[in-house]
Amino acid sequence: MKNTNRVMQSYGRCCASPGFFDDFYTTFLASSPAVREKFAQSDMAAQKHLLRAGILNLVLFARGMPDTKLRALGKSHSREGFDIHPQLYDIWLESLLQTIRQHDPELQQQDQLAWTEVLGKGIDIIKSYY
Repeated sequence: MKNTNRVMQSYGRCCASPGFFDDFYTTFLASSPAVREKFAQSDMAAQKHLLRAGILNLVLFARGMPDTKLRALGKSHSREGFDIHPQLYDIWLESLLQTIRQHDPELQQQDQLAWTEVLGKGIDIIKSYY
């Protein structure tokens, strides 16, 4: 629970920082041609709202919420859905951590580890549906 609290506080600081979601997508899209290809036809304004909700769902799952939304995300992102290869989630997480480092002025090493641990649990569920 302590780690989810760390993440929620850090996430709050990031959400309050102008440009956080834009900077995430700039970093994420620059990370790989495969990522750019997946987002080529995306409504990026809508994607930012989905990202905001998705991060929150990952944290809430780590806090004990049922995995219903993550399983639905896993199914929609599976081979039969958007065909998001599991490796892309690792790139996603690294891009997110890089953006968090830019936007959370109070970020400490323990916070970065907490982000990785907390989000990793839910990401593993999503990946399992591939």
